[in-house]
Amino acid sequence: MQLIIQILGLPFLACVLMSSILGYLGIHVLKREVIFIDIALAQIAAVGSIAAHMVFEAHGDSPVAYLCSFGCVVSAAAFYAFVKSRIFQISLEAVIGISYAMAAAAALFLVGIAPGGHIHIQHILSGSLLWTGWRQVIVSMTVFLAVGVCLYLIRKPIAELSNHYQKSTVKNGKGVVWDFLFYTLLGIVITLSAQIAGVVVVFAYLIIPATISTVFSTRFRLQLAIVMTTATIASLGGLLFAYKFDFSVGPSIALFLGGELIITSSIRHFRGPSLETDPFEQRSP
Repeated sequence: MQLIIQILGLPFLACVLMSSILGYLGIHVLKREVIFIDIALAQIAAVGSIAAHMVFEAHGDSPVAYLCSFGCVVSAAAFYAFVKSRIFQISLEAVIGISYAMAAAAALFLVGIAPGGHIHIQHILSGSLLWTGWRQVIVSMTVFLAVGVCLYLIRKPIAELSNHYQKSTVKNGKGVVWDFLFYTLLGIVITLSAQIAGVVVVFAYLIIPATISTVFSTRFRLQLAIVMTTATIASLGGLLFAYKFDFSVGPSIALFLGGELIITSSIRHFRGPSLETDPFEQRSP
C-alpha cells in the first residue's frame, strides 16, 4: 500500500486539481454547446509550444514555452469572442472546428521542420501524468486557484451569458469582454492541464463529468458535487487499473470516465424521465 501511495499519490492529487476546475468549466462549455473548444485550444497551445522550441530552443515545460502557448491561447480567445459577436451566419462550433484543423495543420508543418518536434506533439497528446512531481502540483494548484478566484468574481455575468449563449448575439461590449475572459481562463487551464495529463484526459475531465451531472440535476451546486465525485472515482480507478495491469494512465482514466457515463445514463434511463424538462436551465452559481 505504501508503494502504491508513493507512485500514485501525486498523480492522483494532480487529477483532483485538474478535474475540479475543468468540471466547473465543463458545465459552462456544455451550456454553450462548444464541446470541442478543449481540443482546439490545446492544439493552438501546442503550436505555440513548438514555435517556442524552434525560435528559442525552449523545452515544453519551460516558462518561455508556456508564455508562447499562452499568447496563442489569448489570441484564440479574442478571436472566438469576436466571431460570436460579429459573425452570425456560421456557428461558433464550426469556427472552432476550422481553427482546430488549421492549428493541427500548422503543428504538423512545424513538426516537419523542427528538430524533435514530434516529441512535443506526443507530450501534448499523452502528457506525463505518472511522472508528476511536487513542482507541477504546486504550480497547478497556484494557477488553478487563481483561475478559480477569477471565475468566482465574474460568476454572475459568465453564468448569465452561458445560460443564454446560443440565443444571445453578444453584441454589447461587456458581453464580448466576459466571453473573452471565459475563453482565456479556459485556455490557461487547458494549456497547463494538457502539459500534465495530455489532451485525451483533459477533454474527458472537461466533458464527461459535466455530462453526468446534467443527467441527474439542474442545480449548479449539486452538479459540482456530482462532477467532483465522478471525477475522483474515475481518477482513482483509472490509476489503480493502470498500476495493476501496467496500462497507460491517461487512457485508463478516460475509459473509467466513459464507463461511469454509460452506467449513470443507464440508471437514469431505468428511473424514468426527469421532471425537469431542460437540463441547461440552471441556477446561477
